[in-house]
Amino acid sequence: MEISNFVQIDEDSRESKYQQIVKSIIHNIAIGNLEMDEKIPSINSFSEELYVSRDTVEKAYNILKERNVISSIRGKGFYIARTKLISKINILFLVNKLSSYKMRIYNSFVNGMGANAQTDLHIYHCDETLFLNLLTKHKSSYDYYVIMPHFKTEKLQHVSMTETVSLALKKIPENKLILLDNALESDENQIITVYQDFENDVYTALKLGIQKLSKYKRVVLVYPRESVYPYPRRIWRGIGKFCGEYQFDFEVLDEIYDDIIMKKDDLFIIIEESDLVNFITQAREQEYVLGEDVGVISYNDTPLKSLFGISVVSTDFDIMGETAAKMILNKERGRFKVPFNFIDRDSI
Repeated sequence: MEISNFVQIDEDSRESKYQQIVKSIIHNIAIGNLEMDEKIPSINSFSEELYVSRDTVEKAYNILKERNVISSIRGKGFYIARTKLISKINILFLVNKLSSYKMRIYNSFVNGMGANAQTDLHIYHCDETLFLNLLTKHKSSYDYYVIMPHFKTEKLQHVSMTETVSLALKKIPENKLILLDNALESDENQIITVYQDFENDVYTALKLGIQKLSKYKRVVLVYPRESVYPYPRRIWRGIGKFCGEYQFDFEVLDEIYDDIIMKKDDLFIIIEESDLVNFITQAREQEYVLGEDVGVISYNDTPLKSLFGISVVSTDFDIMGETAAKMILNKERGRFKVPFNFIDRDSI
């Protein structure tokens, strides 16, 4: 096959030659010039036909292989691996953990992008090394990089950014980078940032419920200080600020312990769902009535919390994903703070 009949290199273009090759092959698959399982030239043959270096073709082929557009069979050559979806916008979506909240953001983002995008989801488990490896592996392979920046230190505490990650993100063109959930102070308005303000959000949300919360004497925050998936310390600071302003006694526990001593007029604010389940179980065993004897507020809403009448403070995860998609499609830049709500239910 004379690949030069389909693929053209513009010597005057500011776009690199390997990217021109990638886009040209994808375009020709989309319009039917190249078909599924069709063999394409070897790297050496392609290089000779287009008068480009072998390294240029190899780089283009590697990107196409990462996207599963082409495949290679040892001793036989390279073949078109798929003909569906490749003409779409390709997005790498990096999430720090797999949770119901993160999946709501992801699903609303995918729905917002519609049929014109292919979004690949990867989990990096708050691990800097795994995150950097994923970013390096998929460098230059995607049109957009959507990232939720949450990392853990060696002491299993939360950090929004490390110096190494910051340097890696700076290598991504600003018009291709989208930060979700957690804003960085240095991002200004040059990239898309759709975020929650952890400290001020939880502080403001609790103030909205002060009329009901004022019947409690003590606020007990259940916050895991060390965790495989740590939470921002700013949540703690926001709750502490609220308690100081309204003169609540304030206590912090790492978890809901077995046989925990509950006292009447205690208000528990619980971060982890496993602690919430343990708390409700023990409250029932001790014959405490939620919303009367003790109160509980959970962090982040779910359908089950709504079903069982658990009050929450929560960002709007659906709006987060939808807004990011809308900004990409409209080629907008800038920062958008997602609404954060106090939802009053039976548990207070």
